[in-house]
Amino acid sequence: MEDKRILFVSAEVVPYLAENEISTFSYDVPKMVNDLGGQIRIFMPRYGNINERRHQLHEVIRLSGMNLVVNDVDMPLIIKVASIPKERIQVYFIDNDEYFKRKATFTDEEGRMFEDNDERAIFFAKGVVETVKKLNWVPDIIHVHGWMAALLPVYMKHFYKNEALFENTKIVSSVYSSGFEGTLNAGLHQKMLFDDIPESAIQWLNQPGYAQIIQTCIDHSDGIIIASEDLNSDLTKYIESSEKPFLPFVPKDQMQATYPDFYSQILS
Repeated sequence: MEDKRILFVSAEVVPYLAENEISTFSYDVPKMVNDLGGQIRIFMPRYGNINERRHQLHEVIRLSGMNLVVNDVDMPLIIKVASIPKERIQVYFIDNDEYFKRKATFTDEEGRMFEDNDERAIFFAKGVVETVKKLNWVPDIIHVHGWMAALLPVYMKHFYKNEALFENTKIVSSVYSSGFEGTLNAGLHQKMLFDDIPESAIQWLNQPGYAQIIQTCIDHSDGIIIASEDLNSDLTKYIESSEKPFLPFVPKDQMQATYPDFYSQILS
């Protein structure tokens, strides 16, 4: 992994959010790549329940200030940054008061999914790409974790398909068993069509449940990692039948022996 550039885009990362499968892997994998001499960046949403003072987040003025269009509305993009203690790893946070100021991640106090989670996912995907463009940092691989980040492969393959910066960038997506009940806002499909995403690319998203979002992510990835030992059989079968290179589940103590080789396979 020496000098390879890997951009990690995750819905959740420790220590900024509670430990779970996604947030833990989204810390462990970048740390491993960093330890092996790779160059990394991590991006995640700046949810309102992240303690900015404790984690020493600060706004990066030179990266903030642009507007992103979501469903024909201009939404201001704010970029914040922090460093994971002792690891010399920078984490970039995609922020917007309308989408991320609330003191929660995905659900309200009653456990109901936020009605605008679909727009938050679109904003996050666009915000990551636009910020990487401003950084002029060309990733060899973009590694996606969690459903909130799962629209990024779609936008990379269509909305940003003509960006020369990403001409040789490959996308790897880790697929987890932890998702959500029900569906996102049914308007997601139309909002993505507004961004000139082809109808054929988002055929699963007329009813955007967790499985449909992940299937769409798989369709637009160059490689898949099964990140949960108990991934449901339907998603496992979809991955196996996708004809994409995929890595079966491996525990943390085997990642260093398997992930770099898989990255190399995707880049070859």
